[in-house]
Amino acid sequence: MSVLTVLTAAIAPGVALLAYFYLKDRYDTEPISLVIKLFLFGVLIVFPVMVLQRALVQGLGEEPFVFSFLTSSLPEEFFKWFLVYFITYKHASFDEPYDGIVYAVAVSLGFATLENVFYAFLNGSSFSSLMIRAFLPVSGHAMFGVMMGYHFGKAKFTPEHTRRHLILALALPVFWHGVFDYTLLLSKAYWVWFMVPLMCFLWLRSLRKVNRANAKSPLRVATREDQVKI
Repeated sequence: MSVLTVLTAAIAPGVALLAYFYLKDRYDTEPISLVIKLFLFGVLIVFPVMVLQRALVQGLGEEPFVFSFLTSSLPEEFFKWFLVYFITYKHASFDEPYDGIVYAVAVSLGFATLENVFYAFLNGSSFSSLMIRAFLPVSGHAMFGVMMGYHFGKAKFTPEHTRRHLILALALPVFWHGVFDYTLLLSKAYWVWFMVPLMCFLWLRSLRKVNRANAKSPLRVATREDQVKI
């Protein structure tokens, strides 16, 4: 494949998934400039994460469980969580629970997209292998972003449980990301039998959270009242 074809195939899944979750916002879509900013910050954190992961591999080794949960999952999800918290958590545009999902998915898919580009060029990937990566790592990062963003929304709009949901916004993506990586490492020859059910479960779980977050929007009530007036 040509360089342009590889680059397009590597970038397209992340952009398509971001557009999908962006358009799932039923009541008040977020400023596109802020979403793009978060996506680009997600791209940039790949570099410090790579440095940190290299240091962790040297210090902790590559035992599958340790690698999956401590070396891979924890640094990646922590940097994403850090960006969402410090850039958007107190932002004026974060005015409904679903917004947290949009922001966290944007950061996650920025990270996943550059990671996918590196993989494509360093491993000489075919189009079919890039499509598999679209279903697995890229899609997986989107699912972890939904989990994170859902709990950021809960933290902001249920102030009596803020601390609990901020912890869950990090802990759940770290856990499921670790499960994802650990499953891949242990089932290399038969990964389809394990990963397809896992991804179906994560997608169904994420779509339920999308619907719940939209249902809790304070703008939903305003929209219905406007419809009655009309």
